[in-house]
Amino acid sequence: MTPEERLERYAQLAVEVGANVQPGQVVDVYAQPEHAPLARAIARAAYAAGAGYVDVEPRDPLVRRALVDLGRDEWLDWTPPWRLARLEWLDENRGAVISIAGDAHPDALADPARVARAVPRAWSERNNRSGDARQVNWTIVAYPNPRWAERVLGSPDVDRLWELVARTVRLDEPDPVAAWREHVAELERRAAQLNDRRFDAVRFRGPGTDLVVGLTQKSVWGSAVEETVWGVQHVVNLPTEEVFTTPDCRRTEGTLRCTRPVATPGSVAENVALVFEQGRVVEARGDGGSDAFREQLAFDEGASMLGELALVDGSSRVGQLGVVFFDTLLDENATSHVALGSAYLSAIDGGLELTAEERAALGVNDSAMHIDVMLGGPDVDVDGLDAAGAATPIIRDDRWQLA
Repeated sequence: MTPEERLERYAQLAVEVGANVQPGQVVDVYAQPEHAPLARAIARAAYAAGAGYVDVEPRDPLVRRALVDLGRDEWLDWTPPWRLARLEWLDENRGAVISIAGDAHPDALADPARVARAVPRAWSERNNRSGDARQVNWTIVAYPNPRWAERVLGSPDVDRLWELVARTVRLDEPDPVAAWREHVAELERRAAQLNDRRFDAVRFRGPGTDLVVGLTQKSVWGSAVEETVWGVQHVVNLPTEEVFTTPDCRRTEGTLRCTRPVATPGSVAENVALVFEQGRVVEARGDGGSDAFREQLAFDEGASMLGELALVDGSSRVGQLGVVFFDTLLDENATSHVALGSAYLSAIDGGLELTAEERAALGVNDSAMHIDVMLGGPDVDVDGLDAAGAATPIIRDDRWQLA
């Protein structure tokens, strides 16, 4: 397969399996300038699938750096009204969104305090609500580029990074679309197993970790396969290996040692350890970009509490590679993880119909942030707990146990 054929096949996968673009849809593509080859290939694949119009919305980390370095404090978290209008138009008109990950400038941002504040708050909150409302079919894919390869491999070996990414998204299969259908069916089966058992909490135990994450009365397990309210199924992450739910953010207790680096905008925190009391992080230690990570935890009231719980075992194609990608899209699919910040209403039974007061009463976290931290691996046991505390093994020796 030539690089051109690979790129075309990847774009087709993003359009047909990921976003599942429908005839006549407007497709919005989020991309850094260095992602242009994939953005163009996605545009061609989307038009071939019948899209009405494709637009690319640039996300340049060097422009953001200019804001962080030189912008006035009161403008750091400002959202341009036209960006909000764009989200609202896509929601109201059943648009599609494809985001491209793979940071082409992973070291662009400094000054952790200002990086943490330089988040367009209104856009972030509106985007979270848009995903929960299921008005838009969307997906995220990653594009290998030299600086990302340098971070992952120690050299700008883009061809090698392409090989790794292609493996994670099943481009190496004779029929990637059929392989994805089989894979997501297995994830849906796992979610159904967990829903049948109605666990009250999940416990993680391993080196440096003894963490209990309580669930709400209405927590529902699902996979990255979602469906819009108007009936279009799509896979929101390529790759995806997880089943996930929304926990009760007030019921997290214990210690957590991250088994992979934690990526935050402009930095990477390593060797992170967290202590939770009554649902909230009360202590955060680590190396590297840990200052930026701690600033993110202080972004708003919900940033230091959990909004997601996700389980991944050793069958993960990402995990099997043994590579740290320094990109949440891939690293969160290597192993089990939790996320600090915003919760998914789609993982709450009837979540979209609940008022803000009803969500708060259930313990559904509310935040403009969403930071994934990985805590699973071969040495970490995962149990489901019933209301009396009796344990059922879910993952042992990195293998799924439920049948």
